[in-house]
Amino acid sequence: KYIASNVFILMLILNVNLLYIIYDIIYNTILNLFKLYKKKSTNNLILNHEPILYRKDVTNYIGPLNSDIISIIYGTLLGDGNAEKRTVVGGTRINIYQEGSHKSYLLYLHSLFANLGYCNTKIPNITTRLGNKGKIRKIIRFSTWSYHSFNFIYQAWYIKTNKGFIKILPKNIEYFLNPLSMAIWIMDDGRKVGEGLKIATNNFTSEEVDILVSIITRKFNLKCVKQSSGSKNQYIIYFWKESIPDLWNLVKDHIEPSMKYKFGDVISNI
Repeated sequence: KYIASNVFILMLILNVNLLYIIYDIIYNTILNLFKLYKKKSTNNLILNHEPILYRKDVTNYIGPLNSDIISIIYGTLLGDGNAEKRTVVGGTRINIYQEGSHKSYLLYLHSLFANLGYCNTKIPNITTRLGNKGKIRKIIRFSTWSYHSFNFIYQAWYIKTNKGFIKILPKNIEYFLNPLSMAIWIMDDGRKVGEGLKIATNNFTSEEVDILVSIITRKFNLKCVKQSSGSKNQYIIYFWKESIPDLWNLVKDHIEPSMKYKFGDVISNI
């Protein structure tokens, strides 16, 4: 009985210690997850007002991409943005620039990337560079951090030729053409023309522009056509006047105020 009693006490002590160990593991796991959650885990759209200056300060290089960032990137690549494959780190970064006169829009675009944790929160500065015929141009630009998870975007948008890599229209463009990417694209390359609106698509082939027109017409029920830009083998997409109200309603939640003028006087009556 004495031996049995000691064995029982020993087993009880071991079980209590085991419970403490399990409790400690669970507690520390929850604590670490909480810290990870607070550490600008922008895949979950956690916005943090603290400055994010270094890539090590974010955790969005772990796990799948946030769907909004893909839409934003696709919108910029349809426009003036470009993707750059980094040979040293093996990832891809997105480069964005605008003329200094479009500072408000670029800062808005920067805030979208920064709030999602894909670039630092430091406000870009306007710089100058020498343009054609010695004209001084004011430029404002920024780049995202490099991500291996961006590589599929680069592979979709670029092909290698004997002249290097060139941008193409990706085969999955219909999937990522949505109100957010459309808004970015219009703010990048859209322009008011009469009572309509045009988007410059000069860098795309005639066949690629046909595909874009078909997707926009079918997916959003908007009236638009391919037109010549006035230069050989270069084209624009023109949205008819009667489609501007519907186009505005599609993208208005993502339009930076300084870019509303591109939709003309039509939206003042909406």
